[in-house]
Amino acid sequence: MQTHGSILIIDSDRKSRDLVAAFLTYQGYDIVSLEGDASVFDTIKSEQVGIVIAELSHLKKVAPDFTTRSKILNPKLVLIGYGPSDEVPRHQQGDESSFFLSKPLNLDELESIVMRAREYQAMHQHDEADDTGRHPHVLCSTIIGRSKAMQTLFEMLEKVAESTATVLIQGESGTGKELAARAIHELSSRKGKNFVPVNCAAIPDDLLESELFGHVKGSFTGAYANRAGRFEMADKGTLFLDEIGDMKANLQVKLLRVLQSREIEPVGSTKSQKVDVRIIAATNKNLEDMVESKDFREDLYYRLSVIPITIPPLRERREDIPLLIHNFQSIFNSDRTHSVNGFSRETLDILCNYDWPGNVRELENLVERLVILKSSGFITPDDLPDKYLVNRTQVQVALPLQDLVLDDRLPDDGICLNSAVEQFENNLILQALTRTGGNKKEAASLLNLKRTTLIEKLKKKNLVFTED
Repeated sequence: MQTHGSILIIDSDRKSRDLVAAFLTYQGYDIVSLEGDASVFDTIKSEQVGIVIAELSHLKKVAPDFTTRSKILNPKLVLIGYGPSDEVPRHQQGDESSFFLSKPLNLDELESIVMRAREYQAMHQHDEADDTGRHPHVLCSTIIGRSKAMQTLFEMLEKVAESTATVLIQGESGTGKELAARAIHELSSRKGKNFVPVNCAAIPDDLLESELFGHVKGSFTGAYANRAGRFEMADKGTLFLDEIGDMKANLQVKLLRVLQSREIEPVGSTKSQKVDVRIIAATNKNLEDMVESKDFREDLYYRLSVIPITIPPLRERREDIPLLIHNFQSIFNSDRTHSVNGFSRETLDILCNYDWPGNVRELENLVERLVILKSSGFITPDDLPDKYLVNRTQVQVALPLQDLVLDDRLPDDGICLNSAVEQFENNLILQALTRTGGNKKEAASLLNLKRTTLIEKLKKKNLVFTED
């Protein structure tokens, strides 16, 4: 967590401040504690702090121009402010580094915002060793990932872009094969020329030849004029042949001839013409198996796969899911003028444990749907379609009261972090209920939650309160 600095909590109410500090400490964040307000700006200036969580009215007492001064001292700082609902901006236009919550604080929502703040910092963290100024988690503004698999992919795409070799991109549907092809084009010396995509599976077999190579007037019924094909349109640029595994055998022969001679012959013409085209092909099929079964030409396969690249499925890079979710959320909030604040921790856990057969495309469609239907507030598990909840586990416990112990000693055999965090939250709730004799309204007040939120948590967790 220290990559982006610690978290500073500013609140005149010590009970509220200590509760937030204890909760975030248990989640693994580093908390900066200050006895008074005098050293706030010195701490921020030192860049020891990456996030400030502050009660808005107290923030004004510390300094009326707190936000402006702190951002000047530390441009990477993220502010999370909270206060009464009528004093909190519903949506902060033009400033993605400030987030706001209403009181009483919902700890799940707070954690979601902290995670979103970390993602914001990651998205704007420039790699100091990279003098090109590019973001280490984003390639060509379209491909996103911080996982080892994606970082390896980024390096491969950048190296490939420098050559003119034919590339074969393989991967499941929805993994972003066309985005990878576009990235190669944008990073190459051909970026000023056309990038021409062709979906070989979407065009009828009897039209695909004309679509690729063009035709001359009168070459077939309906050919009323000469027409340039995709190869000619991509001259000096890049031609992307998607779903190449669906191309029929007769066209495979003609494509092979073009790759060998770098010449095309329009349908109905007796003359060939030279083309200078970079070929990138893609498929979700196993072409080696198709070569073995004689469904794909072996010589064409080796011509296409001079440099093979595989896009990993989303289930093999689950650590990228929160990053992708927050990116799509920002896009759809902006496009549709919605103001969804984020995804709760439990919702993110559910989505990170889902296998995503439709990969990134499925995730993008889900986030768009949720933003449209929710419009504002936080996305919770109740907002998810049923199929994403199949593997969701309910906590069925009747826990005895335990003292809250924040212990940094990790057992030799390790722990399950999610279970430990869940246990921590359960014990806080049960302690509050015990202290108030089971009065849910008073317990909710102790936890800085709404009474309805506490009741909902008790139902979802199947928590049973028993007095000693």
